[in-house]
Amino acid sequence: MIKSKKDKRQKARFKIRKRVSGTKAMPRLAVFRSNKEIYAQLIDDDSSSTLVAASSREKAASKDKTNKVDQAKLVGKLIAERAKDAGVKSVVFDRGGFLYHGRVKALADSAREAGLNF
Repeated sequence: MIKSKKDKRQKARFKIRKRVSGTKAMPRLAVFRSNKEIYAQLIDDDSSSTLVAASSREKAASKDKTNKVDQAKLVGKLIAERAKDAGVKSVVFDRGGFLYHGRVKALADSAREAGLNF
């Protein structure tokens, strides 16, 4: 049976989520990428709550409508700044089944440069 691209990503996502879990001290940095936007959240899986979120749809991130990689870098910087304000220094990275390449890699690298450890 031929699987669609979405099915393959979901399978990879579930495989990653089996191993990756976040706590209040070290939350999970979950990334979702659509065709137009990119979203990032810091999630505490113990209490099932989102601590911090950032996306390319926000006014702070969307004022510079450049290319998508630059938007991802800006979202990574935003999530790192908000994590610092929330008292989070290190996270567990969850790429959400997407390849660690392009926009996902740009977001991760800019979050690291802004001070998050993972």
